[in-house]
Amino acid sequence: MRRRTVTAGSLEEILQATAPAPTPAPAAPTAPAAGAPVRREEHALRTEFEFELPRGYVDEAGTLHRHGSMRLATARDELRPQIDLRVKENPAYLSVVLLSQVITRLGTVTDVHAGVVERMYATDVAFLQDFYRRVNSEGHTRAAVTCPHCEGGFEVDLSGGRLGES
Repeated sequence: MRRRTVTAGSLEEILQATAPAPTPAPAAPTAPAAGAPVRREEHALRTEFEFELPRGYVDEAGTLHRHGSMRLATARDELRPQIDLRVKENPAYLSVVLLSQVITRLGTVTDVHAGVVERMYATDVAFLQDFYRRVNSEGHTRAAVTCPHCEGGFEVDLSGGRLGES
């Protein structure tokens, strides 16, 4: 097997060359026959997840942004950071680049780029890294926890507010 060095320009070419061919548009749906059951899509894939940051991102104007949304990552999202020069120089920067690609909104900020993630508090970046892992590996935002007092187990949804807040 021959190894090939991939540059930013050639990655786009490779991704375009290996992209699946577009499928023809489906024919217009026909009305179901009388008495036939109507099929509903029961298990729609959830691709975007809301979250609330523990501390919050403070923009240049001093506005605090805590609520946001993250979409599911694609293979392209995970490949792109591998060719980023910042990641090549410092592998720890991978999570900054990756998070900036999948966060779709942070409060009123819709252009979330690496500079925004760089200016977040470490607590929030750690939260987002765990949130990313849960959403993309486990498919949900719930975490199993144990009460330190009664040692009872229960689940907490990480996308909601902090414990004890409404």
